[in-house]
Amino acid sequence: MKKRWVFMTLSLLLVTNLFTFYISNRGTVFSNSLTGQQAIKMEYLKEFIKKNYLRKVDESKFYEGQLKGIVASLGDPYSEYYSKEEMQELMDFTSASFYGVGIVLSPGEDNKITVVSAIKGSPADQAGLSAGDKIIKVNGKDFAGDQLTKAVKEIKGKENTKVQLQVLKAGSNKLEDYQLERKKISIDTVISKKLDQDMGYIGITQFSDHTAKEFNQHLNKLQRQGIKSLILDLRGNPGGYMDTATEIADSLLPQGTIVTAKNRDGKLVENVQSDPRAVNLPMVVIINKGSASASEILAGALKDHKKATLIGEGSYGKGVIQIVKKFPKGDGLKLTVAEYFTPNGVSIDKKGIQPDVKVKLPENVKGIGLDYLKTDSQLNKAREILKNKV
Repeated sequence: MKKRWVFMTLSLLLVTNLFTFYISNRGTVFSNSLTGQQAIKMEYLKEFIKKNYLRKVDESKFYEGQLKGIVASLGDPYSEYYSKEEMQELMDFTSASFYGVGIVLSPGEDNKITVVSAIKGSPADQAGLSAGDKIIKVNGKDFAGDQLTKAVKEIKGKENTKVQLQVLKAGSNKLEDYQLERKKISIDTVISKKLDQDMGYIGITQFSDHTAKEFNQHLNKLQRQGIKSLILDLRGNPGGYMDTATEIADSLLPQGTIVTAKNRDGKLVENVQSDPRAVNLPMVVIINKGSASASEILAGALKDHKKATLIGEGSYGKGVIQIVKKFPKGDGLKLTVAEYFTPNGVSIDKKGIQPDVKVKLPENVKGIGLDYLKTDSQLNKAREILKNKV
């Protein structure tokens, strides 16, 4: 692929670009699109704040505030201006190793900080946080969705220190308090195992730079072990690089469309096709509310091509694409630029992908995946379906 799209809430791709402003001799910064009257009003507003605000004013923050305000005026929870420090913090997630509690967060439509997924095995996962939960307070401080970056900074910290979260639970709508210990979160993006009945299992936790290569290595190993069917587990996968997801889809699908994307004018800006080579194995894909973005691209393509049976619960519903441009001084912009469509032309934004077979987990389940085979009802349903197909 010639172009890399960013396709998750917190996983960013950097594209260097220039961003030019005019700087007056008084240090006031205006874009060249401001009229004289607008510039005067901006200057008046700043002077009034400096003169009348209750506390000491840090004038150096005015410039950054202007940039943030321009992007915030879009009203898009996925578009944001980032300072140099904020950009670096967000980039930590793509390194597949950081210190925190292991939750992927996004601003919700209700301007509440919303859990997209809890990374498997992380302190957040072990404590029972799940997709749809709302973070109301961090260490006793209130945070709204438009304060996500500040909240993330508060949640992260030194290893073995603790953070207090007040959470509005998605299922019960009740407030619950959590004390989580920060740990090093190392993300193995692909895990696999041969199960009974010559059945293979592959779980993908996110789509990073190396995930497609890892996936093919795991798949080849399982095929050498003689598997006759495959379970692909995308639960709790918040997304990642679009081209990684489409590369995996290409290895599984026959010739045809994987995903298309259109800009605001309805112009086709991406049309990803698979080649004739495909994996000819009966397949089940497991999804849940934590399956977002690039996960939904892969699941949607496999469903539309009738290559796999989808089971579990409806996915997150993030069907828009962001690019991130890094400016010369290290700050940057994340901007929604396109909407994607499944091979059948379906938009899943704010709707998600619905499984062919709906299976809910028991309320008291302690975890999902290979370590919880006895209680993971979704994984066991996948095994049951494949046993009947082989």
